[in-house]
Amino acid sequence: MKDHFQLQFKMINRKIAAFGLPLFIGYTILPIVFILLSNFLFSKIELASYLYGVAALSLSSKLSEPKRNDFLKLIFSTKKYRELRIVENLVVILPFILFLIYKRVFIPTLALIIITIILTLINFNTNLNFTLPTPFSKKPFEFLVGFRKTFYLFLIAYFLTFMALYVDNFNLAIFSLLLIGLICMSYYSKLENDYFIWSFNLSPKQFLLEKIKTCFIYFSLLSIPTLILLTIFFFKDLNILLGFLILCYVYLTTLIFAKYSVFPNEMSLPQGIILSICFIFPPVLIAVIPYFYSQSIKRLKTIL
Repeated sequence: MKDHFQLQFKMINRKIAAFGLPLFIGYTILPIVFILLSNFLFSKIELASYLYGVAALSLSSKLSEPKRNDFLKLIFSTKKYRELRIVENLVVILPFILFLIYKRVFIPTLALIIITIILTLINFNTNLNFTLPTPFSKKPFEFLVGFRKTFYLFLIAYFLTFMALYVDNFNLAIFSLLLIGLICMSYYSKLENDYFIWSFNLSPKQFLLEKIKTCFIYFSLLSIPTLILLTIFFFKDLNILLGFLILCYVYLTTLIFAKYSVFPNEMSLPQGIILSICFIFPPVLIAVIPYFYSQSIKRLKTIL
């Protein structure tokens, strides 16, 4: 088990080095950025502990990839495998747990730990020949791949919507909408094969417009249940609701441009820092969106 964690540590070091950062600086900056973003989140959102829990579980869920765990089961005994999975998940959520304890939010902390451990003990049958149907097959790639990996997060978002109506909490209602937006934004962190770009047979401008149109349609489709209920029950706050909805569209557009501004490479630290600043201080989007757009056009001209 020690060798496994040493290997994981080396892989993390390689990813930090791939960003162009010395390891010392990387391990110094990452905790500082995490703390600053966490403080900002808790200062601006009343129910930030919900977002924290979802973010932590989302990160730990990446370790539950079936093929990965099938491989681990071949190497380790059942007892060692379960111990390893529990330790892995707890290490991933440890920064979130420490910050929640610092904020003295103990019940969500305990719930997060319990859910994380329970998830590691569930054995999923990976031999089932079943493909989750989606309405996104005509327009690959992001929503088709992303939805099948994160569909359970939409169930959480819709549950939070009903809870917001039940307790008459508009802030929680807005959070449920933003959660849907964040899930959709995460789809644009993964790169597709060049084939999925060539198949469009469009100019760079037309390609980006097609991507934005597809994104808006599918995000709207996934948001409809929440939007309808919030419009009915919080009609007096409709202008605020529309404002956050428009902000989701703007951020989704920004992420599309950011993704293709460095294609076929993945987004690196500079793009990540710029996007983080956009989330913290939205007015900078006025300058960031045109910049990412122009870079995307240059990159796509070499492919389309």
